[in-house]
Amino acid sequence: MLNFNIRGENIEVTPAIREYVENKVEKVERYFNEDINANANVNLKVYNDKQTKVEVTIPMKNLTLRAEERHNDMYAAVDLIVDKLERQIRKHKTKVNRKFREREGTGIYFATSQATMDAATEEEEYSIVRTKQFDLKPMDQEEAVLQMNMLGHDFYIFTDAESNGTNIVYKRKDGKYGLIETT
Repeated sequence: MLNFNIRGENIEVTPAIREYVENKVEKVERYFNEDINANANVNLKVYNDKQTKVEVTIPMKNLTLRAEERHNDMYAAVDLIVDKLERQIRKHKTKVNRKFREREGTGIYFATSQATMDAATEEEEYSIVRTKQFDLKPMDQEEAVLQMNMLGHDFYIFTDAESNGTNIVYKRKDGKYGLIETT
């Protein structure tokens, strides 16, 4: 059974919104054999441009499901979130079942139906199609952002001139920039 923790930022979580979110997100329970006992953390945000952002995180013992979606319509965002969560479950289920077939003896945690297995096998396999090698140049964050924009990329890896650590700058969906520092 999923326990819900629904929070709203710049929006009041009405009983209608709560019921809609719970009914939609509860659909992921059908993928599990036994009753799951997990908390579904749902954050609803409304921005000044009337866009809504829905985030759902469901931490479980062997898997953490997490998805986020921005959309003008909050209800449409919730529907898209459920699709993302179901894709994550199918991918994980395929991985678990593949490992189970490779070495007998591990438990299967998911209910298996032919339709979901067919959909999961249609999922694209991850394969590396290109490898690049390059020197990390020492620079500051601003120069890294300029380099990233000149190249037209969404991220850029560089060596921080002050700390000598490997860092990554990236362009966020809201058009601003983020920085990932390695430790």
